[in-house]
Amino acid sequence: MSTFDRLAEHLRGVLARAKDRPAFQQNVQAQQEVLSRYRDAFSPAHISQLSEETFRSFLYFENNKHWTGLHRQIRRLTENMDSLRQALAVLVDEQRPLAPRFDETLQRVTGLGKALASAILLVTYPDRYGVWNNISESALKILDAWPEFERGATTGQKYAQLNQLFLRLARALDIDLWTLDWLLWELVREQEQPEAPDVDIPPPTPEAQTFSLERHLHDFLASSWERIELGQEWQIYRDSDDDMVGYEFPTGVGRIDILARHKRRPAWLVVELKRDRAADQVVGQLLRYMGWIKRHMARPGDEVHGLIIARDIDESLLYALEGMQDRNVLLMRYHVQFHLEPVKQGVEKE
Repeated sequence: MSTFDRLAEHLRGVLARAKDRPAFQQNVQAQQEVLSRYRDAFSPAHISQLSEETFRSFLYFENNKHWTGLHRQIRRLTENMDSLRQALAVLVDEQRPLAPRFDETLQRVTGLGKALASAILLVTYPDRYGVWNNISESALKILDAWPEFERGATTGQKYAQLNQLFLRLARALDIDLWTLDWLLWELVREQEQPEAPDVDIPPPTPEAQTFSLERHLHDFLASSWERIELGQEWQIYRDSDDDMVGYEFPTGVGRIDILARHKRRPAWLVVELKRDRAADQVVGQLLRYMGWIKRHMARPGDEVHGLIIARDIDESLLYALEGMQDRNVLLMRYHVQFHLEPVKQGVEKE
């Protein structure tokens, strides 16, 4: 069986398991809502009138229904709306070949990465373009289906090759590219949270609130990296494809919360948020990621460090790390402070 056939067969299984779940039905319903709201706005005929308000709204999950994290570069993206409109006009101009216009768009606007560019293409032309982001890349790597690219291939050339794979998969599974994007996310979710229940909205329990805080912590660490202690020594990993590729970095064994490189030494830092997981699970996952980096990213002589960031540190986590001092694994605790203060009511008389 070929690599493509194995990939398609695995995704058929994911699709069969997902079709009766509420999340799948929500995904189907969301497509028309999102296309109705944004497809025309990003079209070649109207891109020159794209408003900052419409563009900003698209970057948030509650509006695009599919993609988290697009808003992280929102200030840089909207600094010059005229330049942004011109770059997006290049992106959606199908009179030009895909690879060069994809490359030109990313080069024109700082902070506009492959994830946002390909999401805009999908919304504008839902039957012709798939999404290349850390989720879809992680899914392909998990199934050992990540393509071989020619040495020196540009980001646009890589995307053009990936898009042919996305189109072929959608045809083989008889689904649209929007659903394929969701399906790749579902594959990663199954791999990372195999026992996770299918619930629409978690109740406002302390556990759910903690998980929400840690989702925001993840975004805060990425967007504020240079202003926190870690940013003094470490820089979030970047490459020619994406300045923020180290955020939820895709590997063949899951996604690293944050991957960083030392600013002066040949060293890597794998950052993992504990979230609501058992100590054995988070430590095992961290070691798995560190091993993957050593094998696939680090050069001979590079150091690979691990860091676990947790809100609550219990004895089981401390015991798990007790015998790992020689593995360069550190532990940090974070604190969240929230205060309410009374406001004096009434208008003071002069």
